[in-house]
Amino acid sequence: MDNVRDAITVTGLKATGYHGVFEHEKRDGQEFTIDVTLYTDIRPAAATDDLALTLNYGELAEVVIREIQSGPYDLIETLAERTAAAIFSHYDDAARLVALDLTVHKPQAPITVPFRDVTITIHRERP
Repeated sequence: MDNVRDAITVTGLKATGYHGVFEHEKRDGQEFTIDVTLYTDIRPAAATDDLALTLNYGELAEVVIREIQSGPYDLIETLAERTAAAIFSHYDDAARLVALDLTVHKPQAPITVPFRDVTITIHRERP
């Protein structure tokens, strides 16, 4: 791929998940948001105007929402890793998806002082 790193980004994917170390988080759930950037070479798709030659962001959104709704996990670190693995598994053509950045937002985290958001951001290369 000659080091081309074009980016496809989807932000604000939201769903209710049941992740957290406290029993009430697993029982009641809360909204989680995930942002993802996929690194690929978009030139083949751009040259042919062919969706089959790029990474379909509609499919990406469905994979991410399924992962938020899975689990439950104690840690958002686990949610981030499992979501990244699911994305790589979905796009199993190693030549197309070479890396990703993923941020999990937990704006309703059980913190006793005022705050806006808690995030975990990871960067992963294709295994």
